Amino acid sequence: MKDVTLLVGRILLALIFIISGWGKISGYAGSQQYMEAAGVSGALLPLVIVAEFGGGLAVAFGLLTRIAAVGLAAFSLLAAGFFHTDFANQMQFISFMKNVAMAGGFLVLAAHGPGAFSIDAWRSRHR
Repeated sequence: MKDVTLLVGRILLALIFIISGWGKISGYAGSQQYMEAAGVSGALLPLVIVAEFGGGLAVAFGLLTRIAAVGLAAFSLLAAGFFHTDFANQMQFISFMKNVAMAGGFLVLAAHGPGAFSIDAWRSRHR
């Protein structure tokens, strides 16, 4: 049961990043404008896409899971700090707390690993 819940948990954690990363790829110009409106250089968008889409896929498949989880935890906290600090706006506060909660989930994943149903476990068994 533990490995099944780790698999489902990894996929659920990763899904928002995969979808968001893909959205930034398909809506590149709009994403760049949104970042710049928040005071973040649009030149960082390729790194954001790699973090979200690539990191999300890595976590979902359990590839370099601990590294990807720590990276996405840091990314979530940075995104909260840059984009969701208008606490007078309840939706921004909820988004801030969502990012903090996701960071916590990623840190738990980094501490416990991806479980048996992962590329990391498969690679470990075949060494």
